[in-house]
Order: sequence, then C-alpha cells, then structure tokens
Amino acid sequence: MLFANLESLKITIIVGPKGSSSGINSKTPTVFSCRPAQLPAKAGALPLPVLQRKYLGMENLMFVHCSCKVIWTLLITILGYASSLPVGDDSICTAEELAKYSITFTGKWSQTAFPKQYPLYRPPAQWSSMLGVTHSSDYGMWKKNEYASNGVRDFAEKGEAWALMKEIEEAGEKIQSVHGIFSAPAISSGTGQTSTELEVHSRHPLVSFVVRIVPSPDWFVGIDSLNLCEGDHWMEEISVDLFPYDAGTDSGFTFSSPNFATIPQDTVTEITCSSPSHPANSFYYPKLKILPPIAQVTMLKLKKNQPGLPVFNLNLPAQSNEILDSVSETPLDCEVSQWSSWGLCRGPCGKPGTKIRTRFVLLQPANNGTPCPNLDEETGCEPDNCV
Repeated sequence: MLFANLESLKITIIVGPKGSSSGINSKTPTVFSCRPAQLPAKAGALPLPVLQRKYLGMENLMFVHCSCKVIWTLLITILGYASSLPVGDDSICTAEELAKYSITFTGKWSQTAFPKQYPLYRPPAQWSSMLGVTHSSDYGMWKKNEYASNGVRDFAEKGEAWALMKEIEEAGEKIQSVHGIFSAPAISSGTGQTSTELEVHSRHPLVSFVVRIVPSPDWFVGIDSLNLCEGDHWMEEISVDLFPYDAGTDSGFTFSSPNFATIPQDTVTEITCSSPSHPANSFYYPKLKILPPIAQVTMLKLKKNQPGLPVFNLNLPAQSNEILDSVSETPLDCEVSQWSSWGLCRGPCGKPGTKIRTRFVLLQPANNGTPCPNLDEETGCEPDNCV
C-alpha cells in the first residue's frame, strides 16, 4: 500500500480519568501524529512507477517506526500512572517507623480435644520450631488455595527450614520486601508454649509464619500476612486461633501415614472436621460443626527499651498449663471393623446348630462418645457334612 495520497496519520489517546496524576493533562486528549514520507517533486530521469517502488520500502519502515514510538509512549504513560497507585494495605501505614513485639505460640493439641488417633509414641504429638518473617505485600510465604513453594513443602513434610529461609532471603534481596526473619524453639509435646520477638517496619507491617504438626504427612499451622498496623498506630495486642492446613504435597490421611507424594501437587487447603471427607482422616469428626483450635498465637507490642516478656511454662504438660484448662472435650465415637465371614455351623447332626461371626474395635470411644457395639453375632444353622 502507498501512502502518497495520505496526508498524515493521527492517533488520539486519552490517558487516565479526569484529574489523574499520570503526568498528562487528562482534560486534553494526547495526539500523536505520524506523517509518511512524500515522493520528491523532481526525481531525475527515473519514471514515477520506479520511484514509487523505490520509496515503498522506506515508507513502510517509517510507518513501523512511528507506530512503535506511539506504542512505547503509551506504555510509559500507563506505567507512570500505575506507579502512582497504592500497592497494598501496608503502603498506607503511617505509624512510627519501627515496632517490636513478643510473639507466643501456644499448642492446644491435647488428647482431650483431639482424641482420634492421637500420637502417643514414635513420635508423640509435638510441634516443630516456628519460622516466620515480617514483610510487605510484595512477598508471601504461603497462601490458602495456592501452591506451596518448595521451601514450604520441605518445612511442612520434614521440618527442614533451609530452603524456605533461602526463598525469604532471595525475596528480600530482589524486591526489598522482607524486613526480618524470626524463629522460636520447638515444643516437645502437643501442648505448651514457645516464644520469641519480632520487629515490624512501617513499610513491612505484615507477619507470616509456619509451624509443622509432628507427626503428620505435610500438615502445619500458621498465619499468612497479618497486618499489625492500623493506619497511624500499631496494634497493642492480638490473638489468633490456629487450625490445621494441608500443604498439598503429600497424600497421607493420618498422622503416621508414610510419605506418598501428591502428583500433581495440590494447593494449600484447610483441614476441617469434615474435609477431607474420609473416615481415615485423623481430624475427621463428623459430629462437630468446626474443629476446636489446635493452637493459638498472641502478639504483644513492647514499649521502647522494654525487654521481651519471659515465658515460664515452656513445654509443660496440659495439667500444669492454665491456658488449657478450658479446652473442650471432643467426643469420639467407637469405630469397629466390618463383620467377618460366618464360621462353621456347629451342633449335633439332625438338630439345629449355630454359627458365629465377629468384628473388632478400630477406635476406642473417648469423652462420652458412642460406646462400642457387640463384637460377635450368633445365628442358627443346619450342620453340614453329618455322617
């Protein structure tokens, strides 16, 4: 196509709403003009068709160049407008620059609250160390209904923290989204407490952490991006009940399930009293509406120059832990196996005999749950093979 008869090419772009801060006056449309090359008035002895063919390639190149320039200008304008918008909730924190908190993790994983398949040995119920980070909205350690990273997978399955720490450090170096990493010691029983301190920044007011449930296939508890800043001030104290999550990387149903990778990997999901909906699930309590919290975390803002609050009841059993006195008793119904086949008919020839079938207890009842039914059953029969 020749543009000899086209005086000019005009593109009109209106950027942003009225009064926007994009850097362009949005009241007046921005017009980019691109004028194609004109054939020369005098071209020597060359005939017009030859000149047209000669300048055709140049016209196309100039048109492409002009179009690219328009698109590039448009992209720069849009990016400039987008950069003026807030990135997330943490961008509006106007509290003092730094704040320090004590964070206390309380395990509530008792046999009274969670009687089904409660691990008593090899290993007994316990908690891994806590690994957490203070960060901005540009970073996420884990998120419900999204895929767990390799670091979260290693931590949830094996309690190995190195890969997760490396992911955190790399995110901090690349996009400056991390303020600090914190950790707290493991708890050697299902109940008890562990504590540490953390520091948040006005540009990094979010807190995330994970604690592995031990033993388990890939189960953990934690917090995802909890904002400790409320406008112009920091929260003084906050407590959050914690519930179990499945990392989506292992397919086990019970605390002691062998390692069996989930292929393809699933997303992080919350474990409830009815999901996964399978009787083998260690958290399956169909009579409950919701699970009791398996843990709790409390964060308390420290005053300037105030040392961390000491925690005196670390790793104590439930009997001496006052926090756990009000734990509700979760009823657990008895579970029995299927009936066996009927046994041989026993009795004298020519007279009615009896035969028996049996079943056994899969799960003993607890906390006033439904008691076990009869484990054997008898019925009449006619003896076979009488001589």
